[in-house]
Parts: sequence; C-alpha cells; structure tokens
Amino acid sequence: MKFSKVGRVAVIAAVAALSLTSCAANESGASEGGSDSALSGELVGIGASSQGSAQEAWIAGFQTANPDVTVNYDPQGSGAGRESFISGASAFAGSDSLLSDDELAGDFASCAPDTKAIDLPVYISPIAVIFNVEGVDELNVDSTVLAKIFSGEITSWDDAALVALNPDASLPAAPITAVHRSDDSGTTKNFADYLNKTAPDAWAEEPSDTFPFQTGEGAQGTSGVVDAVTNGINTIGYADASKAGDLSTAKIKVGEEFVGYTAEAAAAVVEESPMVEGREANDVAIQLDRMTTDPSHYPLVLVSYAIACQEYGDAEDAELVKAYLSYIAGEDGQQVAVDAAGAAPLSSELSEKVATAIESIK
Repeated sequence: MKFSKVGRVAVIAAVAALSLTSCAANESGASEGGSDSALSGELVGIGASSQGSAQEAWIAGFQTANPDVTVNYDPQGSGAGRESFISGASAFAGSDSLLSDDELAGDFASCAPDTKAIDLPVYISPIAVIFNVEGVDELNVDSTVLAKIFSGEITSWDDAALVALNPDASLPAAPITAVHRSDDSGTTKNFADYLNKTAPDAWAEEPSDTFPFQTGEGAQGTSGVVDAVTNGINTIGYADASKAGDLSTAKIKVGEEFVGYTAEAAAAVVEESPMVEGREANDVAIQLDRMTTDPSHYPLVLVSYAIACQEYGDAEDAELVKAYLSYIAGEDGQQVAVDAAGAAPLSSELSEKVATAIESIK
C-alpha cells in the first residue's frame, strides 16, 4: 500500500474551542461564511475515548461545512459504545475492538430488519506505555516484563528483569503502581492482545475489553489512566498515544531493538496486516500482526473503528452517518486526525476499501 497525500483543511483552529465530552458546537461553524449543504439534523455517536481528540477535530470540520447538523460524540469507552449502538441509543459507535461474532449474530436496533452492522477503520494510533518514575526519564521494556508488571508478578521498579533491560537507569527500590482501565476498553483489548501474542507464557488470558487481573489501580477512560499516572508516584499505564502529553513513554522491544512509538511505525503494522476472514464484504475488519520483529514497526497499535449499520431503519440516520463517516475517513478528515491527535492516516489501499464500504451504507 502507498500512503495517499492528504490535504489540510482550514477548520483546525476551531478544534481548541471544543470540549472533550461535549461535541455539539455547530453554532460557531455556522457563523462564518455560507454553506451549500442541505444536510440537517442531529447525529449521536458513543464510544472509544481513544478517538476523543480526533472526534473533536472531525466534528469541528464537519459542522463548519454543514452548519445545520449537530454531531455529538460521547467518549464513554469502546464497550459502552458498542452496547449503545446495539441498543439503538446511538447512530454509530466508536470502538477499538471489532464487533464480536456473538454481537454480529444478534440484532441491531437502529439497523433495518435482517441487516447487520459493519466495522470501518477510521483511526490508527500507537498505544503508549506511559510512566512517571522519580529520577527515570527513559525506560526499556519487553513484552514479557510488561505482562508481568500488569499481571502483578513484577512489583518493584528495581526488579532484576527491569534492571537487566535498563542497565544505565537509576531504578528506585519502590513499589510499582500499574494503572489499567477500569471500564470495558478496546485499548485494554489491544494492549492485552499484544501481550498475549508476544508473551503468552506471561499473559495467558484471552484478550478482552475487561482487564483480567485484580491488581494495580483501575481508572475510568483514557483520561483517567493519564491522570492517575501523572498524579501518582512511581506509576505506569497504557493509553492512546495522543493523550500521553508530557508524560515519559517507554520503548518496547521489537526484534533486537527497543522502539519508541511513532504514527509511521504504527501504520506500518496495519499496512501489512490481513483482513479478518469470514466477514461480510463491506466489513473492513483487520487482524493486526503483533509478531513483527522489524524495528521500523510498532506492534502495540490500535485500529479504532466506526461501527455503522449496513442499512438503517431511519433514512435520516443513514444520510447523516454516511456523510459524516465519508468525511472522517476521507483525505481531509484523516489529515485533521493527524494534526489534532497524531494519528496515522489510512493508507491509500485501506482508504479505498473503507470508502467503498461507506458508499454502500443505505
């Protein structure tokens, strides 16, 4: 796949005016200039907090172009997003986890009878291992050590396994506070999938949205994990890289090298990963390759999806969802996510697949 060249939109400056949890700010967009858009109505999405910054930016851009549309996105988490979408409480969901086979076998309240939902990748981002350890600015981990920290097997920063990976660091003889998501989270599932695939002896639990151990400290949402790591003592956690802020981030071992996250390295993993088998033609679900040993890749990555009906029961929902998802998955929308959240844009090949799938929504 080759990456498409993406254009920038002039609405990025409006992003800072939006709050993370309330994304209905179309009044400011409507006040400047005219619009030929005939779209109107309200569109509700619920889901992944990893998409929070990108959704703020996407909503600002879309509402500027469509001033009679209000888009609200509530970053409650991937699990809550899928549940809300299935129940009909939202017209689309944001999720860092694919719809499961069990979910696909059920009914979707907003979808037309006897039709199903589809997974549409719209946001690619590294997962950062964030830490706040007194006197330590750089940290190397491998997947086995990371698994043992979050499962509660390694409990002190001066553990021999950590010292061996960080011979030049002054690791303190202090307890580790490992912070995980307390809510059902697609970020957790991707983090667990990485550990299960690359360190199965240390992390035998099957990946799920629910953190599997009664250890460490739980926090609600991406912002909760970041706050807990920032304000705690000798802490470590995992979060979408767009929210890492000024926190230190660990390098993970890939092959024989320790690799820091970049959008490009995360995108390289997605680019070489196959599609999930057995899905409908317009369900663009990706089976991420966590086992790469190429140090130009960063396998601790998430692909976050917009989940939508293949066919809606309500024609207005179909029109608004199709228009909004076309924007966020298109070149301008992807560049907005790059600028606002440090995301990696969809490759040209993946972008074409997603565009075809969105066009099929009715």
